[in-house]
Amino acid sequence: PELMMGGRIVQKAIDVLIPHLKSEDEVKVPGKVAMATIEGDVHSIGKTIVATMLAAYGYKVYDLGADVPVDKIIDEAVKNNVDIIGISALLTTTMVGQKKVIDRLKEKGLRDKFKVIIGGAPVNQDWAENCGADGYSENAIDAIKLVKGIMKN
Repeated sequence: PELMMGGRIVQKAIDVLIPHLKSEDEVKVPGKVAMATIEGDVHSIGKTIVATMLAAYGYKVYDLGADVPVDKIIDEAVKNNVDIIGISALLTTTMVGQKKVIDRLKEKGLRDKFKVIIGGAPVNQDWAENCGADGYSENAIDAIKLVKGIMKN
């Protein structure tokens, strides 16, 4: 309960800070990213930290929240014409949802349209390669570097 309460407090603080982090004369957005915690997983602190840092670096971030179904992630990515889909999972039981997003993108003929990055406590480089993800990050700092690298290519 304390962790959940802490997460809500952090989210409220982030909601206050984000508008002040963006430059008013920001002309060019370096990219658009849809971020979500996969369906079945209610943990969102790590995803929210990454989303907040990306926004602070000027990226347009669509934070879809936690416990997000595969098709909703894809629909929102298409609707917002994002460059990158970021999928978090904190539970080993929900990691398979990350692969389901990639598989569903292939089924719909959309895999080449989006770069997909994954992260979360049980996730590692081997899992990212097994899923067919375009990248993996162990922490928020590395996630920013990963997104910057993807957007340069």
